[in-house]
Amino acid sequence: MSQDGLKLTIYFGERDRAGGGFLADAFTDVYERHGLETSVLLRGVAGYGAKQHLRSDRQLTLSEDLPVVSVAVDTRERIERALEEVRAFEFDGLLTTERARIGADRADAGAESKLTVYLGRHERPGYREVVERLHDAGVAGATVLLGVDGTVNGVRKRARFFAGNADVPLMVLSVGDSGRIASAVPQLGDVLTTLERIRVLKRDGVRLAEPASDGPLQKLTVYVSEQAQHDGHPVYLQLLRRLRAAGAAGATSLRGVWGYHGDHAPHGDSFWQLRRRVPVVTVIVDEPQRIARWFEIVDELTAETGLVTSEMVPAAPLA
Repeated sequence: MSQDGLKLTIYFGERDRAGGGFLADAFTDVYERHGLETSVLLRGVAGYGAKQHLRSDRQLTLSEDLPVVSVAVDTRERIERALEEVRAFEFDGLLTTERARIGADRADAGAESKLTVYLGRHERPGYREVVERLHDAGVAGATVLLGVDGTVNGVRKRARFFAGNADVPLMVLSVGDSGRIASAVPQLGDVLTTLERIRVLKRDGVRLAEPASDGPLQKLTVYVSEQAQHDGHPVYLQLLRRLRAAGAAGATSLRGVWGYHGDHAPHGDSFWQLRRRVPVVTVIVDEPQRIARWFEIVDELTAETGLVTSEMVPAAPLA
């Protein structure tokens, strides 16, 4: 059975501090203390925030203090109790809360939705099986994002260099028709899922809709392949540079390890490949009137490929 839940998302820098330790650890400790259903810490590959310093893992000198994203999901009551502690930390990041239906046994016919599946790296079914089942059900696309820390059923699961990291949580983001998603979920087994309404703005170079003009904040999400190029440079890096130059407050790019789009077979990195074929997801959060400006930049850089969605994301004040 599905139930109404809340998803807490925090964007900040990996070197941000809280007391004598890192802010990322402090957030995950809060989630563990409150026994939240799940949380995942994702390390970005490029991005910038309030300080406007563009960071990227493509250059050693710019790879320090990469952006990180902390995501936690549970009932509204539990998330709001955890928020009381989270707000006590002082940092320059962005914090949002989003309504998310936990479970996906109901669907709105013809509507587009985002399904997120949370599971351990080597949990059964594995992420490749989950992606394959979504693909078989005709869901439009899916991207796997590995976590580096997090909690599962209130217990912390941290990634370590010399460990199998079997229980460290990950996220599978999937976008498609709500009915197809609902039909696929029973085939995924006993896994935690959330379902959120979205608007598909662009698919494979075709502009389909405009971002909504209401709401406190809007989120643009751009899905492209890491090898997608514009003027000889990766699309996602060009997008970050253009957004920063135009005055956007911040943006974060996350590299996937597996996924697919449309009719293409699921794929990821291969030992024999000379070029990476993994997906990259770039997230931009801003006020609706500013998001409309950033969408014009996104539209130009995704002239032939990619998927662009938007959704409303209420901000959660830090004070």
